Amino acid sequence: MYPDVTFIDDLDISGKRALIRVDFNVPLDDKGNIADDTRIRSILPTINYALDYNVRLILASHLGRPGGKKDPLLSLAPIAKRLSRLLEKEVRLAPDCVGPDVRRIVEEMKPGDIVLLENLRFHPGEEKNSREFGKKLGELAEVYINDAFATAHRTHASTVAVTEFVPVCGAGFLMKKELTYFARAMDNPVRPLVAMIGGKKVSDKVGILSGLCEKVDKLIIGGGMALTFFDALGYEIGKSFTEKKALDNAKEVLEKAKDKKLKLFLPVDFVVADRFSPSAETKVVTYQEIPRDWMALDIGPATVTLFTEALQNAKTILWNGPMGVFEMDAFSRGTFAMVRNVANSYAMTIVGGGDTDVAVHRAGEFAKMSYISTGGGAFLDLLKGNDLPGITALKNKRATKKAAV
Repeated sequence: MYPDVTFIDDLDISGKRALIRVDFNVPLDDKGNIADDTRIRSILPTINYALDYNVRLILASHLGRPGGKKDPLLSLAPIAKRLSRLLEKEVRLAPDCVGPDVRRIVEEMKPGDIVLLENLRFHPGEEKNSREFGKKLGELAEVYINDAFATAHRTHASTVAVTEFVPVCGAGFLMKKELTYFARAMDNPVRPLVAMIGGKKVSDKVGILSGLCEKVDKLIIGGGMALTFFDALGYEIGKSFTEKKALDNAKEVLEKAKDKKLKLFLPVDFVVADRFSPSAETKVVTYQEIPRDWMALDIGPATVTLFTEALQNAKTILWNGPMGVFEMDAFSRGTFAMVRNVANSYAMTIVGGGDTDVAVHRAGEFAKMSYISTGGGAFLDLLKGNDLPGITALKNKRATKKAAV
């Protein structure tokens, strides 16, 4: 999908100082402990490859949204500790990500040493894509590797500006894996290709839905966004969430699917509640019978059956977005049922990041999925057909280098 990107195994990195942009933005519990280290584990192949070549390894990541200011609660100290345990090797946490102290630590590194820079977002220049901040990061290394797919859609200093100031740039194994699986699903899929899109906002995904109408054999629309479609069709949806500003967008998607003779599936029943609460009164109704003062918060059992049958002959399944408010037990059954059905299918299954990833983990079906993307926003941008700034920067670097030669 990105033939102009150079990957780490194409580069001469032996013994060099390598700055690797990773995504260690992991969830923390109320005590500051790591609740899920999947993102840390996903970067291990790239780290171990670099260590095999005696690289002086400098890791850079953000954590949370400190707003350009230092926040002790968002320090990368827990990540350094966990990574040390996973690698069975010391990972030194730098006091900052730029500055004289950091430069001194980097200059003293020996082959095989690992330094984790402190939270990039403690500096406002990171999210502003500051060239000055990017230059300070770039001056630390001889090689730059971007292996943070989940931030590749952000135009930040550590993903874009930094590439101007490091002579050799490329992507890591996680990035390669993400792009490869996405290309297998969208560029040259084994058909039938079925996309199942859930979540809440149509406005966030209207570009995705429109694009998918051109590429998939079946399109399943569930979750909260299905209610906007029923609203657009003139059905009573009670107090359910709907985006009035996106009604025309929903109609356009329906018209496009009709023009393309695409098999499009919407829910046929819902679990509705008298209020948004775990203790709310609930019942199952058809899509035509949602009470005026109630709200739909999950797909119903008949819809699970319908969607499951729609997936039966699929050879490739692409899924992004839950089917309901799965965080509440009363409204989790639709999402978890679809997790199990997708996991047990014979298709290649690619799951978008974010809430869908959380649902798959909670259902205990993580190992059965062909691939779960580490990036929510980046995954959605690829579905929209957008270029990822972090990848484009690497392509531009290679193009500039070729032109210079």
